Amino acid sequence: MNNNKNFPKIALGTWSWGVGAAGGDQVFGNHLGESELKEVFDAAMREGLTLWDTATVYGMGASEDILGAFAKTYPRENVILSTKFTPQIAGSGADPVAEMCDASMKRMGTDYIDVYWIHNPADVERWTPGLVSLVKSGKVGQVGVSNHNLAQIKRAEEILSKEGVHISAVQNHYSLLYRSSEDAGILDYCKENNIDFYAYMVLEQGALSGKYDTKNPLPEGSQRGDTYNPILPQLEELINAMREMAANHNVGVPQVAIAWAIAKGTRPIIGVTKPSHAEDAAKAAKVVLSAEEMETLEVLAKKANVDTRGSWENPMA
Repeated sequence: MNNNKNFPKIALGTWSWGVGAAGGDQVFGNHLGESELKEVFDAAMREGLTLWDTATVYGMGASEDILGAFAKTYPRENVILSTKFTPQIAGSGADPVAEMCDASMKRMGTDYIDVYWIHNPADVERWTPGLVSLVKSGKVGQVGVSNHNLAQIKRAEEILSKEGVHISAVQNHYSLLYRSSEDAGILDYCKENNIDFYAYMVLEQGALSGKYDTKNPLPEGSQRGDTYNPILPQLEELINAMREMAANHNVGVPQVAIAWAIAKGTRPIIGVTKPSHAEDAAKAAKVVLSAEEMETLEVLAKKANVDTRGSWENPMA
């Protein structure tokens, strides 16, 4: 296994790939076929965006199936695969973490996973040790924890480091509108310990994309519409400032939100469902915001005074 792969500045998320429980149709209100998604995958690979993030629970295996089918059309060393163990769907076998990991590898047609995560801190003491044998056997290159607060991250690192394994990555919800991981000291902890911080929901499921406003709300009846449509009026000032910055940098509004997250020292995970999303993400990696622009964004985001914590998330601070 090659542990020295060059990880791009941005990861691509496949939560909305595939249908079924917690799949793209229910959560995002979209219905995408494999032929459409293959174009997305190829566009991203052309742009050098080779890091793909999924989870068994996304569409209950559907996302991994699709991603695996696409990954197999490239040399394995050219694709970086990241997936997750979700405690809530753990089996009752002798080693549920290894069992879910093996099933993920089978679905994705690979004999190793580059980054394997514990999806949430349902029981840090119980599940974290399951990562050790995966790293030692070479099935997994790096291990990470997602949706964990600082105390839980430190405890997971304590458990692993006794066995000579370390946390390489933390994945939490982080955006202009939701900086709980920063407030809680998690970003600083990651910097100090050479841990990659993956920021998901950087675009707040489209609410920071500049595509939606009170006149043009998010899809009615979708989870994201229910969450974000009520707060669109509070986001108008921020979105207008983002539009202005986007024009100055010759990019779109989403690139401003992504560039901000990169400047904060995080690796954004961007959901991609169209080839243009991949191309735009690649552009965002090249945008450098000034200190003044960063401050303007943060002041207006704070002024919007919204709470976008997901129903599945515990507070970080």
